[in-house]
Amino acid sequence: MSTLATIASAATPAAPKTPEAIRQFVTTNCYDCHQGAASEGGLDFEQLSFDLTDHAVQDRWVRIFDRVESDEMPPTEFGETDADEKTKFLTATRLHIRNQQQAQQQQRGRVQARRLSRLQVERSLQDLLGIDIPLTDYLPEESRQFGFTTVADGQSMSHFQLDAHLKTVDTALDEALRRALSPADVYERDFDAQGVARTNPKRRCREPEMREGKAVIWSSGLIYYGRIPATTARADGWYHFEVTVSGLKLPKTGGVWSTVRTGLCVSTAPLLQDVTTFEAMDEPQTVSFDAWLPKGHMLEIRPGDDSLKKGRFAGGQVGVGEGEPQNLAGIAFDRITMEQIHQNGDDEHVRQLLFGDLEVSPDKDKRKPYRVVTKTPREDVARLMLAFANRAYRRPTTADEIAPYVAGVQAAIDNGDDFVASLRMGYRALLCSPRFLYFSESPGPLDDHAIATRLSYLLTGSTPDDQLRQLADAGRLHDQKTLKAEAARLLEGEQGRRFIHDFAAEWLDLDQINFTTPDRKLYPGFDPIVQQSMLEETETFLDEMLRDNLSVARLIDADFTYLNSRLARFYKIDGIEGDQLRRVKLSPASHRGGLITQGAILKVTANGTNTSPVLRGVWMLERILGETVPPPPTSVPAVEPDIRGATTIREQLAKHRSQGDCASCHAKIDPPGFALENFDAAGQWRDNYVTMAGTKKKVGPVIDASYEMADGSEFKDIRGFQSLVVNKPRKLAGGFAEQLLVYGTGAPIEFVDRDAVEAIVDESAAENYGMRSIIQAVVASPVFLSK
Repeated sequence: MSTLATIASAATPAAPKTPEAIRQFVTTNCYDCHQGAASEGGLDFEQLSFDLTDHAVQDRWVRIFDRVESDEMPPTEFGETDADEKTKFLTATRLHIRNQQQAQQQQRGRVQARRLSRLQVERSLQDLLGIDIPLTDYLPEESRQFGFTTVADGQSMSHFQLDAHLKTVDTALDEALRRALSPADVYERDFDAQGVARTNPKRRCREPEMREGKAVIWSSGLIYYGRIPATTARADGWYHFEVTVSGLKLPKTGGVWSTVRTGLCVSTAPLLQDVTTFEAMDEPQTVSFDAWLPKGHMLEIRPGDDSLKKGRFAGGQVGVGEGEPQNLAGIAFDRITMEQIHQNGDDEHVRQLLFGDLEVSPDKDKRKPYRVVTKTPREDVARLMLAFANRAYRRPTTADEIAPYVAGVQAAIDNGDDFVASLRMGYRALLCSPRFLYFSESPGPLDDHAIATRLSYLLTGSTPDDQLRQLADAGRLHDQKTLKAEAARLLEGEQGRRFIHDFAAEWLDLDQINFTTPDRKLYPGFDPIVQQSMLEETETFLDEMLRDNLSVARLIDADFTYLNSRLARFYKIDGIEGDQLRRVKLSPASHRGGLITQGAILKVTANGTNTSPVLRGVWMLERILGETVPPPPTSVPAVEPDIRGATTIREQLAKHRSQGDCASCHAKIDPPGFALENFDAAGQWRDNYVTMAGTKKKVGPVIDASYEMADGSEFKDIRGFQSLVVNKPRKLAGGFAEQLLVYGTGAPIEFVDRDAVEAIVDESAAENYGMRSIIQAVVASPVFLSK
């Protein structure tokens, strides 16, 4: 051997030897199928290293451990394994993986450098400055790792993102200073029917027309028909509306379901933002809502039920009297009131956050509406910036830590620069610091302020409030009773509803519901009103689970849901009236029950045209059932959705299961996927597959939703599947706890974290695995309380 080769050999550490208990088990039980070039599934134990510092190798051994522990490997058809050998293998493998991961966590922590998501940036800036303007659109879209934008491994930071953050901070500061140093935003308007209607009754257009003293819009497919120029915003802002409206020529199905949207309402700006929906009846009712309107945007209010007859109007415009003869449903306005509001405190609140106890008074020189009075500007900026840094950095900050920022501001003041402009420069620097943008956490147990931050961002998406900061200052957040009480406080009322909205948006992919639009020919009953009602059904259902601490088994099956008349009609459930969601007791004939049979879930797990048992099965396993599904082998083609019939797709999946490297996963994936196969891509129940033959629907084969679970138990339909799964609430509780931990800590669950998850499940068992109990156990767990 050459000298160079000798040196290279000596510098390269030898690969760790496989422990004897592991090597013996593998030799006895695994080599027949997993040795040499022809190894099944690409797993060759002769070549598999035991270097657990390599994450890919570590992940491989975790999968091997799981399959051996669950008796998937070795296959039962090869005979029983020696129990003592198996126990020794599992004990040794568990020990080595745990030791390696514990060492890694002690050195670097579970989660690497984690920054605020764009939603968290928005909420933080809003709360720090007392403003309410939307900010997420200024920041780039974010990728997801393990389902969440909060996971550190999926968060990048480029020059483009830094520039976007800077612009976002500037926008937020400009709004805060405008609010603090300008007269209050006052804009109130009261429009009667004539004020709502078109100004020139002879002109064909898309505004309401006058009919019997009311402003009227008829059912039509014309875009922007129902725009109301009187409601055009004079400036960006939140506006409170009260719309007094009734229905005309009501359909047999009930009232006239209508949509409220906002936009420029011109052909060059086709996008509209959904605001709310309502059902107009014979008698006038007042519909109240708040909407964000950029300058120049207006309301569009119109019948939005796609099952209504649509009017036909020549040339894309509507003349007075053209809808009446067509026997169309419509809506009639008596009045609309409009008032600009602020949703996060008044202007005095903004002044307090920016200038503390400094006086803000009218400017005597009239150069600006208001000025900040300071006799000691150098001392005042140092004091204000330190107080702001304490809140922005989410922990006590010393004057020395921000001394360079303060020095720059004081130098500007010494040079004669305006006090407010100089202070703005200082706040800008603080908000562009990594201490604001990134979580401040060190490997090991979190300190009280890091706990306050992690708890607040998990449950509110924003910085800790005064009470949390005070408890952190007092060192009380390591007390589990206090920590759980704070979690309960942050989940009360509207805050709990906002947590449900934020968490479910990513956990359940509800924020992806607009990604596909169901085929109108196949699913003519689906419309924006149905979709919005579906989202509200799921969020209200989860809100009750949280509020009443209902068992996570309700995710799989429940005897109630929340419906309004439009969604009930879509689900073919009779006897529901009104446009407000109401708690409805479900009958077996409805085929509904539990989160997994709600329309929003069924829609986000389909592609808009057809369904795939594989896609729905993977989603169910990972989001609800607490299973991890490894990516499919690259050598195996994907199973494409096939609406020709259940027999065909079953044959495809049978071929997959005949391949050793696919069988173990599909034994878990396929059952929940087929259990949901009676629900179509729009979330309605179906007994047969339906296809389009030209312009007509063609009824296909009867759907077979029966299957066999991985443990051999069988079910015939969704009801049978639900009965089997709800009997294992521990698994559901563990899955929910893991989702919360990933979302709240920014790191995936590792092998070493499993004991902590089991402890969370054990603690919640006394409360029947209630949702709130699991959340409180999660925030008190060592995984949540460590970096």
